[in-house]
Amino acid sequence: MQKPNFKEMVYEVVAQIPKGKVMTYGDIAAYCGSASSARIVGGLAHFGPTDLQWHRVVNRFGGLAAGYYGGKLGHQKALEDEGFVIENLKIVDFDKRRWTPISR
Repeated sequence: MQKPNFKEMVYEVVAQIPKGKVMTYGDIAAYCGSASSARIVGGLAHFGPTDLQWHRVVNRFGGLAAGYYGGKLGHQKALEDEGFVIENLKIVDFDKRRWTPISR
């Protein structure tokens, strides 16, 4: 069986992020085996499949993404719709909302 490539792995992990939880670009990159590829994850978020829950992906400080469809305010609304509290464009209780998938 062939190992999935980095892009496929990113899409797979983003699809698994549960409602009410988030991961950072760096968390996803590290989980997929390339900790230094957070910016690549960001690019995939911007240009990747629109049916994935990209609003559950944030920066390392719990901050919202300007590149999110609808901008930071669109990102904020999508997270608030899941019960997140956002202040100054950052997730309140970010550490409690951060999700780590089970090891590969």
